[in-house]
Amino acid sequence: MTRAYEALETRFRRLNSLREAAGMLNWDMSAMMPAGGAEARSEQLAVLQVTCHELLSDPALADLLAEAEAGGEALDPWRRANLREMRRDWLHTTALPADLVEALSRARNRCEMIWRQARPESDFAAVLPTMQALLDLVRESAAAKSALLGCTPYDALLDEFEPGGTAARIDVVFDHLAKFLPDFLGRVLERQAAAPRPLAPEGPFPIAAQEALARRLMAAVGFDFTHGRLDTSLHPFCGGVPDDVRITTRYDEADFAKALMGVLHETGHALYERGLPSEWRAQPVGAARGMAAHESQSLLIEMQACRGAEFVAYLAPLAREAFAGDGAAWAADNLQRMYNQVQPGFIRVDADEVTYPAHVILRYRLEKQIMAGDLALADLPAAWNAGMKELLGITPPDDGQGCLQDIHWFDGAWGYFPTYTLGAIAAAQLFAAAKAAVPEIPAAIGRGDFAPLIGWLRQNVHAWGSFHSTDELLVQATGSPLDPKAFEMHLTDRYLS
Repeated sequence: MTRAYEALETRFRRLNSLREAAGMLNWDMSAMMPAGGAEARSEQLAVLQVTCHELLSDPALADLLAEAEAGGEALDPWRRANLREMRRDWLHTTALPADLVEALSRARNRCEMIWRQARPESDFAAVLPTMQALLDLVRESAAAKSALLGCTPYDALLDEFEPGGTAARIDVVFDHLAKFLPDFLGRVLERQAAAPRPLAPEGPFPIAAQEALARRLMAAVGFDFTHGRLDTSLHPFCGGVPDDVRITTRYDEADFAKALMGVLHETGHALYERGLPSEWRAQPVGAARGMAAHESQSLLIEMQACRGAEFVAYLAPLAREAFAGDGAAWAADNLQRMYNQVQPGFIRVDADEVTYPAHVILRYRLEKQIMAGDLALADLPAAWNAGMKELLGITPPDDGQGCLQDIHWFDGAWGYFPTYTLGAIAAAQLFAAAKAAVPEIPAAIGRGDFAPLIGWLRQNVHAWGSFHSTDELLVQATGSPLDPKAFEMHLTDRYLS
């Protein structure tokens, strides 16, 4: 290592520890913190954000980056990739002045806490002023980053979540799906209508029993409870740090499937975090590649693996035992049809995989319009409802089941939503490649043995961190860059074959 590069690793190791501390504080704010702690927590997070900004914007760091890049040929491939990721992090950070970083942190925390009250009350008006103030700061941030990165403001926001991602490319992918899905959805609904409806297991399903079953399945998939935990929150998420992964879910005593599949989804995120290269854990190259890759791992576990017939055959007797179930409703084939029932609905996180892309396309279109100034934030509820009617033929009865349902915009995460469907496409590619490389994967899943699948993912996805771009990672693992046709083939095989 060169002197400059070694100094950079030391600085980024410190920076990583501060960011991990902020991550744990954010998790606690969502899962454990009493409402009265909001003001103090906002102050703590703002100070940490500014401290991280100061570390990265130190003029000495710019000199170290230039010196290390000049001697980059002496570095091995991992260190060269790490230096590239350091530069990217530095660009995103130094584009913003410290006072804007502090203001954004405070506005995010303030808006999120008001959203937590507004969502269950379906009161968009209550959160609108705070959301507008946050949006103004997000726009200011996007403008500053776009000037430095040489891209549009929306692409600057997208780059925070999907490095190198562009709206132009997403438009092509989403337009392709928007043409494919309506006719496909109609064919699936027609086929379902001609078959007997699955029997609904009778509840209620006690929360304690749901949690016990969720923990059992998490362990089967590979979650290590000595390095993580499961809790509840208003919006399910995966947080924490690679050595202490925190996932949350929410329970419904009338429907155990929602929490169960939510837990399996977040477990996919957790496994990715745990599988990142340990020797690079404190460096940018050791982080997850981006949110498209992250969502590919959660959706691969939840949708590809855990809604398949093999897994449901393993699940059925465990569910009967957990809820003292009896009768035909608890048979594996009935649960399989129940889990794969397609029905347009209002809530994204509860959506089936056929209608899910429509939820994402709607959010993507709306946030682009809002960021461009073509849609006023006050008009979001009406535009949301019109979009749901156009894409899925349904209209939310209230804003709680409409534009208030997701935390992302109220937490300042503009540009995040498209990564969900990009991840679904990548998940289809990766699962197909994994089964082709390790043919015993489906049978092993049927025994509750996820080791062959997770082993393949560790080797082909997790262990590479941010060494590759998303497309490079997919080409290496599957032979192809991101390709929506793989997702369409998966849907056709599962719902029309």
